[in-house]
Amino acid sequence: MYKTRNTFLFSILSILLLLTFLLNISFGQVAIPFKEVIKSLFGSHASKETWEYIIVNFRLPKAITAILVGIGLSISGLLMQTLFRNPLAGPYVLGLSSGSSLGVAFVILGAGILPLSLADFLLSSYGIILASCLGSFMVLLLVLTISKFLRDTMTILIAGLMFSSFASAIVSILTYFSSAEKLQKFTFWSMGSIGNISWPNLLILFIAICIGLLISLFSIKSLDGLLLGENYAKSLGLKIKKSRRMIILATSILAGSITAFAGPIAFIGLAVPHLSKLIFQTSNHLVLFWGTIIIGAIIMLFCDMVSQMPGFDFTLPINAITSIIGAPIVIWLLVRKNRLI
Repeated sequence: MYKTRNTFLFSILSILLLLTFLLNISFGQVAIPFKEVIKSLFGSHASKETWEYIIVNFRLPKAITAILVGIGLSISGLLMQTLFRNPLAGPYVLGLSSGSSLGVAFVILGAGILPLSLADFLLSSYGIILASCLGSFMVLLLVLTISKFLRDTMTILIAGLMFSSFASAIVSILTYFSSAEKLQKFTFWSMGSIGNISWPNLLILFIAICIGLLISLFSIKSLDGLLLGENYAKSLGLKIKKSRRMIILATSILAGSITAFAGPIAFIGLAVPHLSKLIFQTSNHLVLFWGTIIIGAIIMLFCDMVSQMPGFDFTLPINAITSIIGAPIVIWLLVRKNRLI
């Protein structure tokens, strides 16, 4: 009965994912008929050359990016919530987002003190991606180094929050001394964007997400053990420190690569794991892993559809949409968990 229910849920969610994916490509500032999207994606060409160009060069990579972002943030949120046994833990709880922001802030807000040729490279899209990766990588090294010497998992959480506060303080100082033009560019980056990723960059992001998911998949047994506490996990023969480092590494690869290519995107990693647990009614991480992947992709595609504002000639920041949609979900889940409704 349990397996039948899960099979039914996965089937419904898979169909919903496919439908949302196609609708995401169809909606936008230029409306493209649904049947034209299907023709373009499944072997034929759209009736208009402009539709074909928009689908292949803009809508399709953006939709795939949305799927990868939703998957990566949702899984890293699930990993952090289980590792710290804290329902409010998210992908950026270790300070990875703040590290990325610090790297980008140094490039955008502090590029004026660098030689002109170097500043031009760093202010390009590749330079910003590189700076973001280096920032999150430095925080990752610090967290992994500290985790070797700490027995208590909660202490690592506190250390991550301290790294985040320190990085945010440096960003605030850089912001204070920056010009309005540089501040505007940094603000736009911090709002998040999934619409400016080229096919080569998308391939890099895809590889990074696959590596992170593979490490997460190998950590499922550890996650099931850690859910019941570290002492119980030790009694099962689980190597706590090694498992902890693997989970942190997987989260860092997933969240760090997404922040580098799409900017910091809020609430997806916090809300989706709770939604997955609510739908599947289980603590089995193998089920939650695949459920979280599908639900995360669906929600991120939906948020992207809302941000495109069909019929309007502007696009809202994706970070704002995920927060507007994600915050009520989290509040509803918290209220429901306490059985107030």
